[in-house]
Amino acid sequence: MRLKLYRAATVPEAMALVRRELGAEALILGTRRVVDGVEITAALEPREARPLETSGRGQAAALVYHAVPDRLRGALSFGDFPTALAGALPFGTLPFGDAPLLLTGPPGAGKTLTVVRLATRMVLRGQKPMVVAADGNKAGATEQLRAFTRLLGLTMTVADEPLTLARALAQREENTPVLIDAPGSNPFDPAESDALRALISAVGARVAVVLPAGLDPAEAADTATAYADAGAEFLVATRLDVARRLGGIVAAAEAARLILTEAGIGPNAADGLVPMTPDFLAARLLRTGNLRHAA
Repeated sequence: MRLKLYRAATVPEAMALVRRELGAEALILGTRRVVDGVEITAALEPREARPLETSGRGQAAALVYHAVPDRLRGALSFGDFPTALAGALPFGTLPFGDAPLLLTGPPGAGKTLTVVRLATRMVLRGQKPMVVAADGNKAGATEQLRAFTRLLGLTMTVADEPLTLARALAQREENTPVLIDAPGSNPFDPAESDALRALISAVGARVAVVLPAGLDPAEAADTATAYADAGAEFLVATRLDVARRLGGIVAAAEAARLILTEAGIGPNAADGLVPMTPDFLAARLLRTGNLRHAA
């Protein structure tokens, strides 16, 4: 493993140094603030290619291992795996247009870190998003988000009520993307669902649900459907680096018709989020299943 320390005045400058020397495959091991800016620890480790079983038998075994619902297994067990997934599940990208993007989900799903990752990606591409903390109930949530946005050179706005949220967004500059970190909520609680709908309605937000991998498929499907009923359209899957079974994510997307957009694959803000494509999901399903059967 090649390990190196990079220092620069800002996160984008430090990341540019990392990518220039180590390339796009570099792993970000840590980011911290120092007296004269930020310090990033990065590493580069060659990855050994793992052969994947792509036959119908291999696909069927992987689907059973991941507890993918029975109603989907027949359509996904044979033929080209990515093509089958693309036909059974909706895939797409998160919208960053005129409407703000609000991220919601159960408590502890990883919403705040996902907001940070999306903001980091935008900053690295030369954009400066408006970041709004709408979670006034979780202890430390606002402070955590403020610390990250400070590192990115962004200003964070706190607005945890529909009226204050609408007022805050009325002040944004034209064409500025908006990321809203909504409170963790119980989608089965009518009062909490009504509060979420009020936030969404106040600013006409598009909504992405953040769900961790590893959930029971039936529970994940019910949870996703409840969020879809509240107005969610997109799905961000987190904790793919620690979860062994991904049937819950598949079940959630299929049951609620939520568009699969991003996958959380590690703890880092700079490179811990990747696009969720049919090819990516197929590789993850097959790889994890093969590792299990080889054990």
